[in-house]
Amino acid sequence: MSWGTELWDQFDNLEKHTQWGIDILEKYIKFVKERTEIELSYAKQLRNLAKKYQPKKNSKEEEEYRYTACKAFLSTLNEMNDYAGQHEVISENMTSNITVELARYVQELKQERKSYFHDGRKAQQHIEICWKQLESSKRRFERDCKEADRAQQYFEKMDADINVTKADVEKARQQAQVRHQMAEDSKADYSSILQKFNHEQHEYYHTHIPNIFQKIQEMEERRIVRIGDSMKTYAEVDRQVIPIIGKCLDEIVKAAESIDQKNDSQLVIEAYKSGFEPPGDIEFEDYTQPMKRTVSDNSLSNSRGEGKPELKFGGKSKGKLWPFIKKNKLSLKLGATPEDFSNLPPEQRRKKLQQKVDELNKEIQKEMDQRDAITKMKDVYLKNPQMGDPASLDHKLTEVSQNIEKLRLESQKFEAWLAEVEGRLPARSEQARRQSGMFDAQNPATVNNCAQDRESSPDGSYTEEQSQEGEGKVLATDFDDEFDEEEPLPAIGTCKALYTFEGQNEGTISVVEGETLYVIEEDKGDGWTRIRRNEDEEGYVPTSYVEVYLDKNAKGAKTYI
Repeated sequence: MSWGTELWDQFDNLEKHTQWGIDILEKYIKFVKERTEIELSYAKQLRNLAKKYQPKKNSKEEEEYRYTACKAFLSTLNEMNDYAGQHEVISENMTSNITVELARYVQELKQERKSYFHDGRKAQQHIEICWKQLESSKRRFERDCKEADRAQQYFEKMDADINVTKADVEKARQQAQVRHQMAEDSKADYSSILQKFNHEQHEYYHTHIPNIFQKIQEMEERRIVRIGDSMKTYAEVDRQVIPIIGKCLDEIVKAAESIDQKNDSQLVIEAYKSGFEPPGDIEFEDYTQPMKRTVSDNSLSNSRGEGKPELKFGGKSKGKLWPFIKKNKLSLKLGATPEDFSNLPPEQRRKKLQQKVDELNKEIQKEMDQRDAITKMKDVYLKNPQMGDPASLDHKLTEVSQNIEKLRLESQKFEAWLAEVEGRLPARSEQARRQSGMFDAQNPATVNNCAQDRESSPDGSYTEEQSQEGEGKVLATDFDDEFDEEEPLPAIGTCKALYTFEGQNEGTISVVEGETLYVIEEDKGDGWTRIRRNEDEEGYVPTSYVEVYLDKNAKGAKTYI
């Protein structure tokens, strides 16, 4: 369990979490300081202090008390309600043994934290500089290749012109050779910088960042242990002066000893882990294909017969996919969070779905208990009619049964989504895909609206607004025969996967880096391209994850220059 490997892409969240840890420590220092002041006053003031620092209900602060150190602090506040007296010795000892020591430790902690995150940003800046150098060398390589090709064509034109002097032809030939040499030099430079970048990127994700995050984790765990030790000291100060409340102090010590820094670190992983993998190496893009002709001293025989070569360079640079250059964001409509939590990363979505299933099961059990109670009451009324009319409970019993059935259907729906996330069920059946295709053909307006609602992102998630009624119509079984006879869409080209994509959402398909597939539907402007692996596997992938080669003769295909 290491932050360096588990949270490699959570630099900002770790920065916020460690700052939050310092804030908790400063909050505890402030708490002890106020406690020393209240020790000079009455027991009522002491109880008010405990109440003041209780976490607020239904707030973000309450969620922070999932951590063992915070739970120990909460136990400390609860035990304070039993303190009945105030002593000046308690105030003096707490000031010297806790407040002063923790204040000094906080300053050291801030400096250490600042140093680690400075190293992290420095590593980010270095990899960004390497990325910019790679882009610059690639553009230079491309430019030199085009210049060399133009120089070659100009030389061939001059060589074929009988009105041009031999000196001009020789000058054009030398210029073409110079341009060709420049292109070769740019190619070598681009290849060298690409290798260097891939090496630097590997070092960044597998050496530099893991080492820095490991140090941050150790620093954070020391902070957790230190706050636990301070809570023990807090208890011992009271124990020396007030033996009567020794039992309460024992509970505080027990709470402090229950602090588990490893458990807190695991909670951080569970809270922020995205479940994605680091990006792979970038493939080499060769721009020398148009330069297959070699420069010769006499090329009159092939000067006019070849024409201009067709330039075909790779697609747009995929530089926007690097997490250290631009932070990925999920674009959601205000207040339109998907019911299946598909806007969340895989690990966070699984936790939300599991929480929803547990809540529904509790509600179902509650309704079943209520049904059992009503049934027992009805039996009592049947045996003793003077106590009540059994028929009066039928309506309530029916209502409770309907609620149970409704909750069970709701639970099954979330359990199906949970099973899909955990890999127990296929993301989408073949029958559902055929039905969805027929529904899209019959309702183009609805399809366009859904396509506009999808927001593309490298993590593959998107949002859709879709009613349960419409979904039920799509899954109707009355038209199975018609869907079975539907012919698949023809391929309009091919594509090559630039990156690995895990298609975990409904309607998407998983691809592996370097894999070649068929394109059956172009990007409609929503950032998704529909592809097919074979007759039984097709779906959507982010357009930025593939390089598309459209067939110019295919119907409906667009020509890109």
